[in-house]
Amino acid sequence: MKEIQFKRAELEDKEVMDHFFLNHTSRSCERTFANVYLWSRQYPVTWAVVEDALVFKSEDNTHLAFAYPAGRPEQVRKALEILMEYSKERGIPFAMYNVTPEHFAQLEEWYPGRFQIEYDRDSADYVYESEKLATLSGKKLHSKRNHINKFKMMYENRWSYERMKKENVEECFQMALRWRNENGCEENPEKRGEICVTLNSLRLFEELGLTGGVLRIDGEVVAFTIGEPLCPDTFVVHIEKAYADIQGAYPMINQQFVEHECLGYQYVNREEDTGAEGLRKAKLSYRPAFLVEKGYVREVKSI
Repeated sequence: MKEIQFKRAELEDKEVMDHFFLNHTSRSCERTFANVYLWSRQYPVTWAVVEDALVFKSEDNTHLAFAYPAGRPEQVRKALEILMEYSKERGIPFAMYNVTPEHFAQLEEWYPGRFQIEYDRDSADYVYESEKLATLSGKKLHSKRNHINKFKMMYENRWSYERMKKENVEECFQMALRWRNENGCEENPEKRGEICVTLNSLRLFEELGLTGGVLRIDGEVVAFTIGEPLCPDTFVVHIEKAYADIQGAYPMINQQFVEHECLGYQYVNREEDTGAEGLRKAKLSYRPAFLVEKGYVREVKSI
């Protein structure tokens, strides 16, 4: 078998990946170049084009697994056959991660009963109706409206929202550095990884083609958020940071960003909760329209 040349994502790979993601869409938050590029600095993820399908591999000395290939069905099936052989040659059972129900259904159609999927609740993406996030209408979101109204009243004539751009991204970078110090990111590997991704997304904001929003009080940046289109009807929010001591800053940047930047999309994907109890409670409190389930696939019956 010919050796596959897997490599780490670099900025010059954006055009190739964008082509695949644009033509083979998914609502899973991982399916954007920015997400791949930023997180491949934290995790052992590399990529290659196999049989005209885009393939991601996660491998270190403890595991080997692949993301579900992106491409036309016939190319995906050919790529899967090669990846199965790739694993077999290394004496490692074939496995895939972040597989959605839609992709598993395709796998099951091609290989009935050969694979099983175990869904991971901690990695399910929360998807909301953008209009509801912007208006917070209805009884169930009453408390969210209260947070917004209280913020507007408390900071009347003192707060402002603006789009992130070249001129204000450095202020957001400085705010993120202060946020890092206030939240003990250096002592916690997960937090450290997350803030590295945040800082890199600001550093490469234009190169990655991201969209951001900035919240100020008395001219000072107190919150910002960053995202991008995921597919024709869904926008994904990758990053949201606000000072904890500014009451209502998180709900406010969330609402303002959706109102100003996301209403051209039916849905907003606000990514997963990683199993963090407080984050799960917060994400559920906004009443998601649905979750994008993702699971780990293993072979249970080889042929």
